[in-house]
Amino acid sequence: MTSIVHVLRHRQRRYKPRQYVQRGNFIEQYSNDELYARFRFRREDILYICEILRPHLQRPTRRSHALTVEEQVLIALRFFACGSFYEVIADGLAVTKSTVGHVMHSVAAALAGLIHQYVRFPDTEEEITQTKRKFFSIARMPNTIGAIDCTHIHIQAPHEREWEFVNRKGRHSINVQLIGNADLKITNCVVRWPGSVHDARILRESHLYRRLQQTAPDGILLGDSGYPLLRWLMTPFATVTCDPQQRYNNAHSATRGTIERINGVLKRRFACLNYLRVEPKQACNIISACIVLHNIAQLRRVPLNEDILDRPPLEAEVPQLQPPPPPHQADEPAGRAVRNAMVNLYFS
Repeated sequence: MTSIVHVLRHRQRRYKPRQYVQRGNFIEQYSNDELYARFRFRREDILYICEILRPHLQRPTRRSHALTVEEQVLIALRFFACGSFYEVIADGLAVTKSTVGHVMHSVAAALAGLIHQYVRFPDTEEEITQTKRKFFSIARMPNTIGAIDCTHIHIQAPHEREWEFVNRKGRHSINVQLIGNADLKITNCVVRWPGSVHDARILRESHLYRRLQQTAPDGILLGDSGYPLLRWLMTPFATVTCDPQQRYNNAHSATRGTIERINGVLKRRFACLNYLRVEPKQACNIISACIVLHNIAQLRRVPLNEDILDRPPLEAEVPQLQPPPPPHQADEPAGRAVRNAMVNLYFS
């Protein structure tokens, strides 16, 4: 009898019932301002994100108190918004550190899978015409359908091929190519190259480059002096010899400033992009997820609050001296002809 009692007590100690922490409904608890301060989106925007991710995140049962789609989205948005340590986010949302890591990577992968749905280069006649009109209204730069630039997302030193990720400033990073329009929406992105790779090479190796080289678009892109001058990619004059060229350079700089603003808004909206403590593959998923969320925010007209806009400018917004193009990057004669024609027609 004593042995039976001993076995029963041992089993009770061994199979102690799990204790589940009661999690609050933050979407209903907080006001829109409070939600925005914590997650960078308002209530209706968070619910919209939940609906588009539901097919990817929905658990078949609530076994072991499985997280709802809404809870998973809030955990990920909290990380994207602040970029804090997992423990800090876990304490604020009543989950464990491991849960935060698992959920954040799951949501990031799901959002990255939607990138072709929310990041689209203008291809219809109506989209191209509207894009040109909005760019022209900035500084009277004609025929412009996009501005291109690269931005570095700093990461921790990876365990493999660490030297490839050291950029020209000596920091580890992912070099991300972005093309944006006048509405500050991202219309094309390349998120896979280490920080040591030059901007011009990223463009040359991209699918968009091959596509536009084969079939010239109905319009031009604007790039800085780090890019080659092509028939569809206009760069500024390195040496100005007349007033029309100076007026062209001024209009080019003012119009191309939209991509600098996009880089700044992206990093201000999602502070995690200032430094990612993950391996490069995971970092690329997080960056792609933030790009999708940025376009959703622009599509749904989610503003950046004044308290964020009043902060000191981020590195992405500070004018940088651009490195010279690689020696093997030469301007195309067709590009020079197009640029000279633009100067003669619009800036003389």
